Amino acid sequence: MKNYRVLLAAVLCLSFACRQKDKDKEDGKKFISVPSLVEKQVAHVDTSLYMIIKIVTTDSLHSDTSYILREDFRAAAKEFLEIPDLSDKKLAKRFIEEPARYDEQLNRVIISYTPVRPEKEEYKNLELTVTPGVDTSENVKNVIVTRIIRNRDSLLQKNMLWIMDRSFLITTISQKPGQPEKTTTTKVTWNEDN
Repeated sequence: MKNYRVLLAAVLCLSFACRQKDKDKEDGKKFISVPSLVEKQVAHVDTSLYMIIKIVTTDSLHSDTSYILREDFRAAAKEFLEIPDLSDKKLAKRFIEEPARYDEQLNRVIISYTPVRPEKEEYKNLELTVTPGVDTSENVKNVIVTRIIRNRDSLLQKNMLWIMDRSFLITTISQKPGQPEKTTTTKVTWNEDN
């Protein structure tokens, strides 16, 4: 009986220690802040002399091209600035970081963040492609985001791609009852020549 109590106490201590270790690991999450990366890009474009071009294509049939003033670039990039900041511990608890993958063809490490409860989150996937190196936030090359917004009578899916120092792309697919699916692609470029 005495051995049983010692064994039970050891199991309880081990169980508590493991739970505490998992909690400490969770609290110590250090995710990359996508809005901070985009904010740096926006600040750079705001002070540059780049020609900013916006191309909007609807259902692959109609395309409009226009220029964006530097002062209006932040508004154009708004959807990327609204991505959840996973460096905030409260938000980080709602997401998990998938094991990093290395793509040999791209020579990139792929870091993915997915929601713990996908049915509760609009942002279904945040993915970063990173050049292998020491400081991952400085080596991020692309940000890829999938966002799904469900309303009572419609579905809106946004596939977003930010190519660092060059351009961004937002493909919006909307579906309403009794209507055909509509696809709008917005591409904004500012440094595509380099």
